[in-house]
Amino acid sequence: MPSSLKQAVGLIVALVICYGAAGIGAMATYPGLTPWYAGLVKPSWTPPNWVFGPVWTLLYGMMAVAAWNVWRLEPTRLGRLPLLLFGSQLVLNTLWSVLFFGLRSPGLAAVDIMVLWGLIAATIGTFLRVSIPSGALLVPYLLWVSYAAALNIVIWRLNG
Repeated sequence: MPSSLKQAVGLIVALVICYGAAGIGAMATYPGLTPWYAGLVKPSWTPPNWVFGPVWTLLYGMMAVAAWNVWRLEPTRLGRLPLLLFGSQLVLNTLWSVLFFGLRSPGLAAVDIMVLWGLIAATIGTFLRVSIPSGALLVPYLLWVSYAAALNIVIWRLNG
């Protein structure tokens, strides 16, 4: 396969993986939005529901490009750890929606999101060693998950 075709296929695969995870998370989320989530006590700094879709759409795209770039620049053994960490955090990201919305368990979701936060930070660290732009692409994701973790924990405390 020519190199440019291989690169394009790699990017498409990264996008499909990331947006596939988003789709699984969305399937777990939407049934729990009403009446369960709507009925929870939430802090005043909770964003409106419509904000989450555009933010996550952008973040998943950035995540896919970052992972693709690491794969592209470091296709040898050295690239395995960063991509393993990336895949692990992506699984925990998806699991969070299942725990919070699907199982309606903010407490379990809080544990998940704390581990997720650590895996994202580790992923950023390993991505930075391969490509500074790839690591930088994940920083907004870490910031959003930091905000989401605080929101998750407060919702858990207010409704526990």
